[in-house]
Amino acid sequence: MNIVYDDKKDLLYIRFDDRKQEVINRRVSEDVVLDIGDGDRIVGIEIMDASEHVTLDRLLPVRYEITKT
Repeated sequence: MNIVYDDKKDLLYIRFDDRKQEVINRRVSEDVVLDIGDGDRIVGIEIMDASEHVTLDRLLPVRYEITKT
């Protein structure tokens, strides 16, 4: 599992499966998009305006990476 937070875009991406595969994006709400991969499994979750929905400290002890662009 890989968690990436882009503070400039306030975007949080959680990737469950790192295998290279084609995915279908399925918007489930205004701010949440699921990446659906092989076997209709959720491969990743993208959360826009993440600071309004998630407190990064609550993700601990999961390790996360903050990218700065």
